[in-house]
Formats: sequence, C-alpha cells, structure tokens
Amino acid sequence: MNLEEFKTILNKHLESFSYIGGHIPCEEDLILSSQLKDLVFPNPSHVNRWLQHIFNRYPSCRTSKNSLSFETIQNKVLSKMILENGSSLTIKDKKDLITRNLQEVLGEDKLDEVLKKRDLKIYWGTATTGKPHVAYFLPMSKIADFLKAGCEVTILFADLHAYLDNMKAPWELLQLRTKYYEAVIKSMLKALGVSLEKLKFVQGTEYQLSREYTLDVYKLASLVTEHDAKKAGAEVVKQVHHPLLSGLLYPGLQALDEEYLKVDAQFGGVDQRKIFTFSEKYLPALGYAKRIHLMNPMIPGLTGAKMSSSEEDSKIDLIDSASSVKKKLKKTFCEPGNIIDNVLLTFTKYVLFPLMKDNEGEERPRTIVSGLVEYVPPEEMKDRLVVVLCNLKPAKMRGVESAGMVLCASRTEPKAVEPLSPPEGSQPGDRVLVEGYETGCPDTVLNPKKKVWETLQADLIVNSNGEATWKGCPLVSPRGRFTATTLKNVPIR
Repeated sequence: MNLEEFKTILNKHLESFSYIGGHIPCEEDLILSSQLKDLVFPNPSHVNRWLQHIFNRYPSCRTSKNSLSFETIQNKVLSKMILENGSSLTIKDKKDLITRNLQEVLGEDKLDEVLKKRDLKIYWGTATTGKPHVAYFLPMSKIADFLKAGCEVTILFADLHAYLDNMKAPWELLQLRTKYYEAVIKSMLKALGVSLEKLKFVQGTEYQLSREYTLDVYKLASLVTEHDAKKAGAEVVKQVHHPLLSGLLYPGLQALDEEYLKVDAQFGGVDQRKIFTFSEKYLPALGYAKRIHLMNPMIPGLTGAKMSSSEEDSKIDLIDSASSVKKKLKKTFCEPGNIIDNVLLTFTKYVLFPLMKDNEGEERPRTIVSGLVEYVPPEEMKDRLVVVLCNLKPAKMRGVESAGMVLCASRTEPKAVEPLSPPEGSQPGDRVLVEGYETGCPDTVLNPKKKVWETLQADLIVNSNGEATWKGCPLVSPRGRFTATTLKNVPIR
C-alpha cells in the first residue's frame, strides 16, 4: 500500500473516530503523528484535525523521532483500525461485547451458532412517540457494543406502532418525528465513538403496509387470543379499561418485524420480554424461524418508576438546559438502601462505567496495600488521586492480594513519605508518560526475575522544582506534570 492509499484509508477512519484507537489517544496515534508531521494534507481533512489534537496534547510528538520503519508503523496502525472496527475480534470477544451488561439473553445457543459462521444481524425498534431522553443512552451504549463486535444493526423507527399505541403520535407528525429521532441517535452514537458503517435506519411504514405483511397480520390475528395479545403488550402498550383493537395488534406487528427485517436477533429493554416470548411462540406457527432476544435492564425514572417520554417529571431530556438538569437531579428519588429504583446508580453502572472501561478504565476497582498509614492520615488518603504502578505482578501483603504500588516521594533522614500528586483535572485511568518517551508500549506484567522495576526506579527522582522525573525527563499526562508538594531532590519509591 502506497502513502496516498494509506492517507485515504486513515482519513476515512478518522471521519468516524476521534483517534486511531477510537475515542482516546493510543500508542499508534503518537507513533504515526511523529511520522506524518511534515506531510501536507488537503483541507478540510480529518487527518489534519487529528494531528492538531495530538500535537496540542502531546507537543513532543512534533519533534520526536521514531526508529520504526514507516511500513512497520503502517501495519501497526492498520491492525489497530481493524480491531476498532471489530473485524479481527475472536468469537469470544464478539460474544462478550454483545452480551455484556445485558439482563437476559433468550436463545444463547443460537447466538453461538451464528457467530461461528458470520457476524450477527440485530434490530432495535423505537416507537417515535416523544422526545428521546437520557435513558436512550442505555440502548445506545449497547448498540455501540454491537457495532464494535461487527454486527449489522438495523434501527427500526416504529412509526406505525407509535400511532397504534393509543395514538401517541399523530399521523401527520410521524415523518418529522422520524427525522428528529435519526438525527439524535446518530449524534449519540458518534458521541460514543463508534463507526456507523454497519448501521441502517428503516421506517416501519416502508414495509408494514405491503400486501405480504398485511396478510401475515391477518394470519396472526387468526391464531392469537385476546388474552395473549393483552398479556404480551402489558408492559409496553398503554393499558386502559377498554383497549382499542390497535393496541392488541401491536405485539403481533413487533413479532413480524423480526422476519421482515431478516435479522437473527431483536434487542430491547427487559420490559419487552413478554413480546419477545410472544414472538417465539407465534412466529414458528407461521412457518418463520424463532429469533434470539437480547434484553438490557431498564433505567428508572427520576421519580423511581420507569423513565417515560410522556411523563415530564420522570425524565431528563437530551435538550434540557444545564440548570434544568441540575434542578431535576436535586429532586431525584434516591432512597437510602434502595439500589433497584435508583436512576443515578443504574445510569452510572450501565452507561458511564462501560464507557470508562472502553476509555482505558478497568472493569473493577483495584485493591492496593501500602504502608502509608504511618506517614499520611487516612482522612487525607480518602478520595485522593494518586499515581499507581499497575503492571507489577500481584502479591499477597498481610493476607490481602495487592495489585499495584502507590508511587511516593521518599526521604530517609528525617523520614518522610508523600504520594505524588497528579496534575489538576486528572481522571482515574489517565496514563502516566515520560516526556520524550511517549511512544513506548508498557509490558502487561513486569517480569520480577528481570528486576525491571528495580532498574527503572533508580532514575526516578523529584527534582528541585518538585517535579517527578525519570532520567531528568518529567512524568506527564495530557493534563500536565506530576509533582510532590513538600519534598524535593528525593527519590521516588
């Protein structure tokens, strides 16, 4: 591949991703930017935007040199781009992405069978009944997972369903609402840093008014009892004392969508479970295959019940002002000990934490044992940001497995120990780099037999300015330099 072809592929990739590795800079960004700094790209160019971001965050990339050949760097970058798009993931990796944070999976055996042959085809439907709210980030975060796993994802705008559900959406507004939903969903997924290449949007009325679909609706109506139709829609269709026939048709239409969209699986909230089991019962009766069903938990509303587009007090709209969001959060239901109906805990667990993990965070907190209690009071350590060496081999200390070491400025006489302070604005998971050595790739676990840490530690020093350094080069992150507040000209241990 020549340079021009590579530049075209890179520019196309950066159209959907902030960086080569997705939404956070990675080693390949730093290596490649140092190689491309002198090349000219046409404007507007996604590569130019990316280069500017890298140079603003890591100024040393403008001057650093790399001993790797351009072909080697190109291959590393292409491999990273392929991984981000999901095509080089193992079957296990794909399944883990597809099923993580789901509450239930119906048809897991079939999921395994499909993944052995090809990527999964999934659809998620939403009735265009009102303005999307923040709870939509839960299904969006899962759709992002599906796309990262290489799945073909269809988003169905169930405009006909919206009208049939007690006429929540007036017929004359359906087209406009569909356009609004598409714009919002694309923006949400782009904010999550995924490619939309394998995503498509379909309106229900594009095929649900066809002769074949209508005949299947009639066939289904001849098989389904009123009891089964009401039961299937109990948690989705608005329940009234004398239900309209339109609401009874709703579960059947959703079941037929699986066949007419030609998918392997349908994704939805756990509140859709009765419709999913309805589909598994009645589609085979029409001669159609039973589908896989993937269910995510529901985000409670601000009042403790389900977050609903039609209940203003239960939701935060995506277009709410900052002051409105703050006001609503202050009134949010947050009963002590109640972790089921707590919207703040649920949103954090199923939306924010997975994003933090994707952005170089970790699946669960680390346990680290230190002997700092003699030098730093517990109240000063609580909620404190510290610098941690994370790739030491875990070791038992006082009967507890310790998975890291807190780095501190240390003086022998008189004895004093002070944890290094990260720069202002640092976040858990920020990577610590040595200025001038930004392109290095850390070992997953340091080999204790080779004394790697002991060798490197000898050159770690807090200088006369209170800055943490290695061989005279400052320790840095995208936020700035690491320091010690009180100790200077001392080793870091």
